[in-house]
Amino acid sequence: MKINELPSTLTSNKKRKRRGRGAGSGLGKTAGRGVKGQKSRSGVAINGFEGGQMPIYRRLPKRGFKNIFQTKIQNINFNTIINIIKKYKIDPSAIKESDLFEKKILSKSKGTLKLLNVGEIKDKINIEISYASKSAIEKVEKAGGTITLIKK
Repeated sequence: MKINELPSTLTSNKKRKRRGRGAGSGLGKTAGRGVKGQKSRSGVAINGFEGGQMPIYRRLPKRGFKNIFQTKIQNINFNTIINIIKKYKIDPSAIKESDLFEKKILSKSKGTLKLLNVGEIKDKINIEISYASKSAIEKVEKAGGTITLIKK
């Protein structure tokens, strides 16, 4: 037996329905479209059309806008960093944002990182990150570490 001779149990080998080929097929005459009317004809596009009534997308007010140039920034704090160091056994003297993304510890699609002053830090850490709050920078330097901001 060859691989092309194996019987398929999937529905991938299902034949398409041949509509409008006689009454005996069960899909003859109107081909399953019902009778008359706009939807029984070809070339109909009535999405959002409400029979002449003012459509919902025009009845509701427009509000705000989506800024397509917005930079995504995800916040991390000292508690998160301490947990990452413990869990993934990362060297606290050389934490890099790019390493956290490459090792899939944090998701790059959610944006670049910003360190916020939340939680306590006792150990010295050296971190390379896109953004950091002033108070977070002070706290790291007070603990004896350094923060290097990556310029974009």
